Amino acid sequence: MDYIFKNCKVYRNGKFESEDIGVCGGVFAPAVSVDSGIVVDCQNKYILPGFADVHVHLREPGFIYKETVESGSRAAAAGGYTTVCSMPNLNPAPDSPETLAPQLEAIRNTACINVLPYGTITMGQNGTELSDMEGLAPFVAGFSDDGKGVQSEEMMLAAMKKAKSLDKIIAAHCEDNSLLNGGYIHDGEYAKAHGHRGICSESEWGPIKRDLELVAKTGCKYHVCHISTKESVELIRQAKKNGIDVTCETGPHYLLLDDSDLKEEGRFKMNPPLRSKADKEALIEGIIDGTIDMIATDHAPHSAEEKGRGLEKSLMGVVGIETAFPLLYTYFVKTGIIGMERLIDLMHTAPCKRFGFGSEIEIGAPADFTVFDLDEKYTINPDDFVSMGRSTPFEGFEVYGRCLMTVCGGKISWQKEDK
Repeated sequence: MDYIFKNCKVYRNGKFESEDIGVCGGVFAPAVSVDSGIVVDCQNKYILPGFADVHVHLREPGFIYKETVESGSRAAAAGGYTTVCSMPNLNPAPDSPETLAPQLEAIRNTACINVLPYGTITMGQNGTELSDMEGLAPFVAGFSDDGKGVQSEEMMLAAMKKAKSLDKIIAAHCEDNSLLNGGYIHDGEYAKAHGHRGICSESEWGPIKRDLELVAKTGCKYHVCHISTKESVELIRQAKKNGIDVTCETGPHYLLLDDSDLKEEGRFKMNPPLRSKADKEALIEGIIDGTIDMIATDHAPHSAEEKGRGLEKSLMGVVGIETAFPLLYTYFVKTGIIGMERLIDLMHTAPCKRFGFGSEIEIGAPADFTVFDLDEKYTINPDDFVSMGRSTPFEGFEVYGRCLMTVCGGKISWQKEDK
């Protein structure tokens, strides 16, 4: 189906331009060249390039009671995303082409946007034997043991050497198990005041420090997942100054919340945990100065029962792919902390460039974009989510920016229903 989107405010080259855009044969085309397309009036609406999230959990295969490729990709489309990278803590874990095959089949058959899987770094994410990285390389966005840190320096060194030879990214979940001590929230004031076991910051920044030294030796493309501490920001800042090939991500919850916002509810529990106010401020500074390259949601759906056991006993992980843009637009762009150009860089340009996918809004490029009403104000309500997951710390937040439609490959992947 071909389309003409009329009266649009199209984001291009750092600003919005008023124009009509055409979609013909799945790619952008001059509107005047589309003879018989469906006309979509976008008066007072904004056309943005499709967002990219390099860190989501789609839970299929193995945990489809939490989320599926179908439901997760639709949720992503409802948030304005046209490309996501799915994490490998699945059953079976994708540690070979054979164990990756069920996920690829689900993606082919049910995904409504571009879904690129990760392969594991180690077999079964056991940390003791490298996965079939060579066999996986043609099919994956990169390699990660997300959910678990690679504890062995020797194993990580071997993985980086192999990834370097394959020209693929290592996307590291940095967590030193020897420092966890049964903790489940940040080792800060809230933990002390409420008798909770804390997770120290060094459990994150220690492995990052180790890995950056290995990257300097190997020249591997290295990406740090979900950073949450001020020390992590500074280590990565200095590594970039020293020419090390490193990028990193943080999530909206680490930028908007800290451990003073905690409540005794599972919807505030994630890994890494919400850190201190000083950590949050360092992350914001990292967003402003470019140390932090991209926003990734770490969208991690669980069942209501798994998230309903309170702060101590609930599983770690919150959903976020449907709320990321409106939250960041409302609390960072509208407040003047960053500009729209920086937000688009964080949510589209930088992840696409680093991981080698995506396209811009230009003639002949794949028609991947999203349509937003940036002026609509509403309250975040988990009952409205497309995702099977409902656990969010942002329930009740007032935001601007409603996704009305997402188009991927020239096809409407999601469209808001009129009520």
